[in-house]
Amino acid sequence: MEENFLQNKSMNFSIRMVELYKRLSIEKHEYVMSKQILRSGTSIGANIREAKRAQSSPDFYAKLTISLKEADETQYWLELLNKTGYINDDIFKSVNSDCEELIRLLVSITRTVQNKIAKTKYLRKTQNSEIRTPN
Repeated sequence: MEENFLQNKSMNFSIRMVELYKRLSIEKHEYVMSKQILRSGTSIGANIREAKRAQSSPDFYAKLTISLKEADETQYWLELLNKTGYINDDIFKSVNSDCEELIRLLVSITRTVQNKIAKTKYLRKTQNSEIRTPN
């Protein structure tokens, strides 16, 4: 079975989000922001997993774009938790670094897929216009 780097990274990140949620709710008694970061942080991997079964390239692109948005939201919550003292700089830097890596991967993949979709549309349009053009 082929390993999927992005899937593994997002699963490991989700595990970190669950651990962070537990720490925030048990040690810091913080329940609102911790739920938000749990939701957005685990949604990244869930949407990546869902993209595996996409019905088309646009569907694949849409699911990965959702993952990217969730990763960006997760970064927001990490920054807020850090700036309000719920997580220290070391935890922030470590988790944020993992989130940044996911974002870079997702940006790269979505750009590639978007270019592929645009190229396919262009080729279809070109082929259709060639068929209609009389000699």
